Amino acid sequence: MRIKDVELRIIKLPLVRPFRTSFGTQYERELLLMKIATYEGAEGWSECVAMSEPLYSPEYTHASQDVMERFLLPKIFEYGDIRAEDVAEVLRPFLGHQMSKAAVESAVLDAQLKLEGISFGSYLGSSRDEVDCGVSVGITPTIEKLVEEVSLYISEGYRRIKLKIEPGWDIEPVRVIREMWPDIPLQVDANQAYTRADSTHLKQLDPFSLLLIEQPLDEHDVLGHAMLAKEVATPICLDESITSLESARDALALKATTIINIKPGRVGGYLESVKIHDLCVENNIAVWCGGMLETGIGRAANVALASLPGFTLPGDTSASSRYYHRDITTPFEMEHGRLRVPTEPGIGVEIDLNFIEEITSSRKVVVSP
Repeated sequence: MRIKDVELRIIKLPLVRPFRTSFGTQYERELLLMKIATYEGAEGWSECVAMSEPLYSPEYTHASQDVMERFLLPKIFEYGDIRAEDVAEVLRPFLGHQMSKAAVESAVLDAQLKLEGISFGSYLGSSRDEVDCGVSVGITPTIEKLVEEVSLYISEGYRRIKLKIEPGWDIEPVRVIREMWPDIPLQVDANQAYTRADSTHLKQLDPFSLLLIEQPLDEHDVLGHAMLAKEVATPICLDESITSLESARDALALKATTIINIKPGRVGGYLESVKIHDLCVENNIAVWCGGMLETGIGRAANVALASLPGFTLPGDTSASSRYYHRDITTPFEMEHGRLRVPTEPGIGVEIDLNFIEEITSSRKVVVSP
């Protein structure tokens, strides 16, 4: 498959409500979209999940576009006849930039599968038609507001609640939610907000029967997570620390985690995600699919990934309406707490080009030499 040109767009979508985590508050989602056109007549779409600022990871939207234009796309063009299975190796000389590389691989894979008439789910190894939906709840101004938001999501049918926490907003909000809903699967996400010195404090979460504590310590402190795992009864789950198959293998060897959150953008793409999934299945480690406030483009691919057999915990695969009043694709609507896995070729959703035009802040076409 030969790529003719690549269109890069930056869009801005307002969120349904502000989303606050330990590293900041988002009011809108700025995203870099990629559309590739092939000489064979196929189009492939993807989104780069990097945020507008380097807060969750070192990557950010405009830097991702820059590295794509300067380095990644010229290398892909130079390679010539390419498949998604080639992308990671072709781009390996460029260090880091997993989210940018993942966007390139995903767009190539979407076009490739459309040409071959294969869905994302079938290609990745889907084992079911639907996936359970979890929802991530940001830090709210008051516990009353938190209760109101969680009540809404439970009434809508979400099968798992994840609460964002940070020092000063942890034990009490978790206690309140657990007492109100003693049977709902519940977990917390710290986004690296704690240190090794906080183990005694985090042990106070043990009585609440949580599924897991996600990424409590700095992403580079894998050893610290291993030490913490010996101190607390609640399972430790790594997110930001898992950036590749190798990092996942090391974390398991150190016993730093017993559950892994797989985010395709964070690990460099869906093919690497499948490798991490397979490693965890071999080691009897549960995995789930994390979210980065994706539009329907990224959500479609994530739902397909989450339908693999090792994804035994509900992920952050929420309905489109959780974050956006209007999605840029056919909206994902939840039924009985589940989303259906798309079955059409490629990512399997229709792109709303007119709406994308309305919310585009910049557009550039990079043509293959």
